[in-house]
Amino acid sequence: MFLARSVFWLLAAYMVIRPGVGLDPAALTDHAVNAGQQIVAEQVQAIACESLQCAGGKAVLAAILPDASPAGQTMQVQPTVRDVPYPRPRLDRAS
Repeated sequence: MFLARSVFWLLAAYMVIRPGVGLDPAALTDHAVNAGQQIVAEQVQAIACESLQCAGGKAVLAAILPDASPAGQTMQVQPTVRDVPYPRPRLDRAS
């Protein structure tokens, strides 16, 4: 049974990450965000509203969802700032 499970998971991994298939993280991220926004928008539209407050909330959510964008640059893009140089320079009296 162990061997059968191992073969199954190795084949599943090979089908997902097979040679020659380019993995573009930016495209995958954009696709995942768009799919998530679509699902949330469909769920919001499926809510039955009887009050004006509920309808207003749905309108606000519908206006916000399509234009959602990242808040800023990711941590990997931001430059690192060092307060102290590394390694520290030797003092003149240490020579």
